[in-house]
Amino acid sequence: MENLSERKRKIVRAVVLEYVSAAEPVSSELIASKYELGVRSATVRNEMAEITDLGLLDQPHTSAGRIPSDLGYRFFVDHLVQQSTPDTEDKRTLKKASRDEETLRDLVHETTKALSRMTKLMAAAVTVRDARVRVRNAIVTALGPDRALFIAVLENGHTENRILDCPPGLTLDQIGKANEALDRLAANQTLSDLSKAKPISVGHPTTDQLLSSATNALKNIARDLTRGYLILEGEEYVLSQPEFQREPTALQKIVNSLADEDALRGEVSATKPTGQTVTIGTENSVEPHYPLTFMRQSFTVGEQEAGIIAIIGPTRMNYSRNMGLLDYTANSISHVLTKLLRPGS
Repeated sequence: MENLSERKRKIVRAVVLEYVSAAEPVSSELIASKYELGVRSATVRNEMAEITDLGLLDQPHTSAGRIPSDLGYRFFVDHLVQQSTPDTEDKRTLKKASRDEETLRDLVHETTKALSRMTKLMAAAVTVRDARVRVRNAIVTALGPDRALFIAVLENGHTENRILDCPPGLTLDQIGKANEALDRLAANQTLSDLSKAKPISVGHPTTDQLLSSATNALKNIARDLTRGYLILEGEEYVLSQPEFQREPTALQKIVNSLADEDALRGEVSATKPTGQTVTIGTENSVEPHYPLTFMRQSFTVGEQEAGIIAIIGPTRMNYSRNMGLLDYTANSISHVLTKLLRPGS
């Protein structure tokens, strides 16, 4: 496939660009008139037929023009795409989204929302996938006579909190002793270790009751976070795409798949620790995702991976712009997180 002639490459690129723009099959007449190939439409038609035989294009109907196949999109992404650089306005939007956030979750949530609005597609992120991430500290703070706030801070900046019921008669001194015990239990321990943490005791019934609640909260947090916290924005953009509106069955499958959080989390997380990966159509893991492209990029705190952000849309998407935006977004998140959590970096 890499040996495809230069003219065929230009035709594949032209069909992808035109179909992405109009969501309608592309004719040989349009390609011949709009692109400088130096041949007439009959020659372009013959070339498109040969490209179709190679599996790079599809013909929805006998008299229709061509549309890219999944393999055609793959060839385009691997050999023909020219990744663009985000313009000044897009960069300003992303910087504004991350400017005032102080935790990993808030930062990624706001940035994911901004990315979805800019691309008019779905954007998703999965944070803290690694069970080896360590807890920086865990602490209980009184909220009143019968409520307390449990807070766990991870070394990559992610913060989780839970409301706890306080046992009757709990004093600030007992909360202090509970926090000392929690520090011994949790500080510098991995999420994997803490998901299996055993109950601890300081020998005082009231303090031990609070410790039991805090330890259970910590174990639940560890279990949740090793699965990856999923952020999803912009479902409405994908569901409104013309190709899905024309095919109610495909639309319903996508709607159902979005409700399967585990499958979606797994699809977004299907990447290596570094580098952008794109899966197109049938390259995805489950059949309901076959009409979609998942474009992913990991982000970090310093050298440590903190999560993955993704653009999700129909296979008919603007790969050039979206790849550039995703790359810039992931780099921006990494920069802000590193500055926030490692000020000397």
